[in-house]
Amino acid sequence: MPIRITALTDPDRTSSGHRLAWLAGGDDGGPLGSAFLRVFTREGQEHLAELELNVHPAERRRRVGSRLLEAAVAAAREAGRRSVIAQADADTPGDHFLAASGFRRVLTLTYARLPLDELEGGAVDEINAIVERPHPGYRLAAWRGTVPEELAETFAHSRRAMDDMPMDDTDYGVVAWDVERVRAAAKAVADRGELLTTVVAVDVSDGSIAGFSELVVPGDGKGEGQHYGTGVLPAHRGHGLGRWMKAESIRLARADHPELAGLVTDTAESNTHMRRINDALGYVPTHQALEYQLDL
Repeated sequence: MPIRITALTDPDRTSSGHRLAWLAGGDDGGPLGSAFLRVFTREGQEHLAELELNVHPAERRRRVGSRLLEAAVAAAREAGRRSVIAQADADTPGDHFLAASGFRRVLTLTYARLPLDELEGGAVDEINAIVERPHPGYRLAAWRGTVPEELAETFAHSRRAMDDMPMDDTDYGVVAWDVERVRAAAKAVADRGELLTTVVAVDVSDGSIAGFSELVVPGDGKGEGQHYGTGVLPAHRGHGLGRWMKAESIRLARADHPELAGLVTDTAESNTHMRRINDALGYVPTHQALEYQLDL
């Protein structure tokens, strides 16, 4: 079957990167599949591109995916990238395709869900108790949307808590965060019509942020919320701040969005500390996703 690969123009350009896109079509012009390649340009990740590739189930095993992959890899090489990463749920066609196409598995992510609409009184009481338990030297604070001006600098600095996040063999680089970038990230969430809530632990000795936890909820407050990240700066670890902040995120989600069905989080399988926190808060593992990498 003849396959036509057409490069598309994608206007999605930000300060952190841009996307290239391709559409695979047949002789009749009908779409068979698509590929998107995000080329990162932010400091610390100029070597990296991320691939998202989809083929209609009826068109698989006809080289549609291979042709799209060839176009994306050629573009990544032309852009001077040394690594392309892609993700697929475990034991799916995407998983098998990436493994057979020269990608190597570099990271396993465990997804877990907290069913807010099924939480019983005892579980709710335990979450509230975690939030209310004093953590000497620290206090909780939270905001919705963009970080308040007075906390912007220290919040940008606190993002370094993710620098040593377990990524196993992934050539992910280190993301450089500044005030402009944290504001741009919040704006991107708002532009999608979603709601961002950030909980932070503040060091009362100097007012600096010691750690943060971000949660994104659909604009209508229904369906599933997604945890975007929870991190504590190295100097402040060992005080239970991660669990404290995540429990407050849960409490706020229930209070602000009573129709929300659940909260979803993904954690590296090797990140045993955060997985223990999720287990203690009542998150139930649902499935695993695999991060693959192609070294160019």
